[in-house]
Amino acid sequence: MTTLPVHDFGHSMARPVVNAIDGRDLSEALRQGVDDFLAMPTHALFIGLIYPIVGVVLATFAFGTEVLPLVFPLAAGFALIGPFAAIGLYELSRRREQGLSTDWAYAFASLRRPAAGALAGFGLVLAVILASWLLAAQGIFWALYGDAAPVSVLDFVREVLTTPRGWALIAIGNLVGFAFSLVVLAISVVSVPMLVDREVDMLTAVETSLAAFRRNPRTLTAWGFVVAGLLILGSLPLFVGLAVVMPILGHATWHLYRRIIPA
Repeated sequence: MTTLPVHDFGHSMARPVVNAIDGRDLSEALRQGVDDFLAMPTHALFIGLIYPIVGVVLATFAFGTEVLPLVFPLAAGFALIGPFAAIGLYELSRRREQGLSTDWAYAFASLRRPAAGALAGFGLVLAVILASWLLAAQGIFWALYGDAAPVSVLDFVREVLTTPRGWALIAIGNLVGFAFSLVVLAISVVSVPMLVDREVDMLTAVETSLAAFRRNPRTLTAWGFVVAGLLILGSLPLFVGLAVVMPILGHATWHLYRRIIPA
């Protein structure tokens, strides 16, 4: 693992060192994420259960035929807001790393720090990106199908899986979704854990995250695919598996941050 200082972007804050990582670092971060989850299952589940509950509510809301095309984009949107929603998990991993109490009451201690405003600002950025993704997904559907609503769930599934127009919807939607996910990965993989860990402004954190992505484009893209694959597995059935997958990924992301940005 080699290091490279982050370039000066014109801000007064000192730039941290950015490490080069490889696949072994991804595996070790996942191992440490599982270890944190096993060490703090009650706390992790308390936070992680937010995801399946919200997922079920959103899926139920979207089950009306008029908004049926947004069911998959809504589920995929978890990956876009996950970095912000995992703030409590980052804090618990940070506290365990330092030998501090990991009681769930401390999960959101970072929200009382000077960086709380930056975290809130970044959460707003991710919310805008999520809304943009849903609008794009709806626009793709309208471009292919017009304003006609699906007749039923079964008809919609059959149309998407067995017709050229449905295959085009899947292909284009996944390509556009990948672009949104790549943007979120690049700006958040380091920035949100950094805001929990250090008293920095949002711009500094995002620039450091982008520097880390430029330093490790292949490895961090591979991490994005790992996250996506685990989220898909966790979403079956009815998002229940996210109660385990999301805490593990949250803790693992913290340890990946530690490998990219030394303490």
